[in-house]
Amino acid sequence: MNRTRLKPRTLVGAVAVIALAALSLQGCAVVNGSGDDPNTLRVMMGADTTYPKERKQWQQDTAAEFKRTTGADIQWETYSSAQEELTAIQTSVISGQGPDVYAIGTTFTPTAYATGAFVEMGSKEWKAIGGKDQFDPASFGISGPSDSKQIGIPFASRPFVMAVNKDLLEKAGITDMPTTWDELTEDAKATTSGDVHGMAIAYADGFDPWKFVWGMAQNAGNTIVDGSEAEIDSDAVENAYRTYFDWVTKDGVVDKAAIGWNNAQALAQFTEGKAAFFPMTTTTAINSFKDTKVDGKYEFALLPTVPPGASERPADGIEAASILSGDNWVVADYGTKQQLSFDFVKQLSAPKAQLEYYDLFGNLPTNASAAADLAADNPQLKPIIDAGRLSKPTAFTGAWSDIQLALVDVVVQSIPSLKSGEVTDDQLRKRLQDAQKDAQSTLDRQKNGGL
Repeated sequence: MNRTRLKPRTLVGAVAVIALAALSLQGCAVVNGSGDDPNTLRVMMGADTTYPKERKQWQQDTAAEFKRTTGADIQWETYSSAQEELTAIQTSVISGQGPDVYAIGTTFTPTAYATGAFVEMGSKEWKAIGGKDQFDPASFGISGPSDSKQIGIPFASRPFVMAVNKDLLEKAGITDMPTTWDELTEDAKATTSGDVHGMAIAYADGFDPWKFVWGMAQNAGNTIVDGSEAEIDSDAVENAYRTYFDWVTKDGVVDKAAIGWNNAQALAQFTEGKAAFFPMTTTTAINSFKDTKVDGKYEFALLPTVPPGASERPADGIEAASILSGDNWVVADYGTKQQLSFDFVKQLSAPKAQLEYYDLFGNLPTNASAAADLAADNPQLKPIIDAGRLSKPTAFTGAWSDIQLALVDVVVQSIPSLKSGEVTDDQLRKRLQDAQKDAQSTLDRQKNGGL
């Protein structure tokens, strides 16, 4: 096997005690067997709060098929937030033991790569899972720092788009989808009336907020990380946060209750027909739209790609319609179950398994054959496929997970101010300065040979 060597490195300073204390990971769900058994594969992935019953059934069916073909069992373990995801990786790196396979968000792949704790995929490894050429080439955008150095095996694709209530837009006389963030704000104002709001947003969600800021900043030419330098304390990022906060404070296009919402609650508002735009959603919402008040009344549209305060993208602006989003499998290099791990990944990379996963959860296939079949049968997915084509990866740096958390923390710290009706410029600038300092510190540690 072409593997990287495990190095006893931490991902963030002073994390060892926290990580070791987390060896008993939260939210562990077991299907057939124990992780101490050499014939049991430990698999960790994000908890599914939207489709928990479907997830449980999928895990049982997957484990049964795996048992039939390999004779081995699966132990499922879950994380429910970005912080838990990071802690799980840190714990495994420090202890040299843990799950055999992780399903991690694409933005966390650089952090996983930087640990040296996961198998680097070479020709033998790709062959063991059925071949690299089975995957859509676009899905490798954040699998590693180069084509020849990759640990991420594409599993699911989730480009971000907007869901739009066609009836509410028609009532407001809106015929064209907004292409600038300012147009989206104005259209949201035009569709806000009574208990109907222009946008469904989840300010307290652990994953959503930073994606808005990242997208607006990219459109303005700011990549958040430029080489080894953080770019958080900047006008582009400040304007992004200001736009995001003003939607619920100054503009009044978001329900004030949304200050405490997670994504599922924002989704519920849209399905009740109480919001015109549901930005930052993916195909995973499609099943949730069925048999609701918006069934047959919605469509998908690209997120704006022109930054706040502009009518056209600046010369250095980036047409980033979405982050390159989805999940990658990574296989642990610290254990003895690589072959079982590859058997598991091969099982879930096949076209039939990928299409079944889409039917259950709405994640687009990364298997090229399955993706082509899906696109041919579902023309309404065109905006989402276009968003995938216009997706841009986050910076490939082991520091990214900390930077992502710092971006979210700006919103977390601002929740009390949002509830009181205003995030002042001074408050926002101070939080951006703190986030800049934290991000740069992490980048500097990486540059100096440690995380």
